[in-house]
Amino acid sequence: MGNWAGRSAAGIADAVREKRVTPREVVAEHLARIERLDGRIEAFRKVRAEAALAEADEVASRADLAELPLPGVPVAVKDNLAVRGESHRNGTAAGPDSPAAEDHVTVARLRAAGAVVVGLTNVPELCVFGTTEGVYGIARNPWDLSRTAGGSSGGSAAAVAAGLVPIALGNDGMGSLRIPAANCGLVTLKPGHGVVPAGIGNGDWFGMSENGPLTTTVEDLRLMFEVLAGTGLARPEEPARRTIAVGVRSPLAGVSVSRPYTTAVRQAAGLLARAGHRVRRAEPPYPLDLGVTSLRHWTAGTAVDAEGLDPARLARRTRVHAAVGRRFVRAVGTGDSRERLRDRLTPFFAEHDVLLTPALARRSPKAGPWHERGWLRNVLANTAYSPFTPPWNLTGWPAMSVPFGSLPSGAPCAVQLVGRPGTEPVLLDLAEELERLRPWQRTAPVVDQR
Repeated sequence: MGNWAGRSAAGIADAVREKRVTPREVVAEHLARIERLDGRIEAFRKVRAEAALAEADEVASRADLAELPLPGVPVAVKDNLAVRGESHRNGTAAGPDSPAAEDHVTVARLRAAGAVVVGLTNVPELCVFGTTEGVYGIARNPWDLSRTAGGSSGGSAAAVAAGLVPIALGNDGMGSLRIPAANCGLVTLKPGHGVVPAGIGNGDWFGMSENGPLTTTVEDLRLMFEVLAGTGLARPEEPARRTIAVGVRSPLAGVSVSRPYTTAVRQAAGLLARAGHRVRRAEPPYPLDLGVTSLRHWTAGTAVDAEGLDPARLARRTRVHAAVGRRFVRAVGTGDSRERLRDRLTPFFAEHDVLLTPALARRSPKAGPWHERGWLRNVLANTAYSPFTPPWNLTGWPAMSVPFGSLPSGAPCAVQLVGRPGTEPVLLDLAEELERLRPWQRTAPVVDQR
């Protein structure tokens, strides 16, 4: 075997197509790494070792192997999406433990592209919070095992950052891709509404939740995104100059932003300016009631997802979150407050192609049994460190988290790129520029230390 764990998806795919390695060899190496390391990280709720090896052999026998985008590439799937033959627990013991009859459409697209599902990753109960812990484990940041990986796609992000898989599938309803990506040094894209099939929970949190990739490189992100979206992305023949607004003020009143994150934004802005983009300081006109609007949608989405579940088997923080949200379901369902927010922010994006902000306000909370702690303590901890993500779920516009620099602890820092509808290719191009101008380390070294 050739040490394929830790390599990029694009590199693995090239090697499999050229028959320098078999899908079974690639998958076996990643399964061995999972067995060795995941006890410390708890990224996976379920590892499909035997099934994954059998499916790798099926990929190897495909007549179209040489044309597949992701042949033999191991992928982890967030445990709120259906994988044929497996239960998806959504982080809770309150729901049924029955195997799915069919793959979710995004999983089906990955498998059609040749990817092999090696397991389902841990999430907080009902994917509510920005930390990942519960009855199936506590997902830790491979860069700093004392810290949470983030949430709710925390297990997926931890798996990629630790080199357990090169790519993972997650989703984002209030930042659930971007928060763990920023914590774990990954690049991710929350697509705009309708670009990638959703079908998450009971109504996609009123249309705010989107499925998307978690990867270590922009090349892998682009590759996986095209598979998920079912279409290729046009690449400009020459780099385009963009008008980039730089905003470091928290969208949520009363939440401060720590220096490492504001510094990262200013340094990234400087690199983009020297690369020829028009960069200027400009804060979006966030409404003062954005925090209230976010809380109403966040809790109402949970209230809908909790319908039909046994309340006695839900964690207390989840029960309270759902109870708070039930009073807002009808008002949130009209979409009026989201439309007002889009109307308020549209003129800003008519003047600017892209908004550059911090990805987070501060480093992630300590890893621990947050599911056993009070609701208000969870809400305050989440809000204090991730205020920059919710606006773009409310608007339904695309947003990325891009690694940039590091925190004093040595863990990754990150910036966020936001665009108007349909600008996913623009955001990917800018992320690729930042990656080239300041390369980031792919795999967290801490997990290999004893």
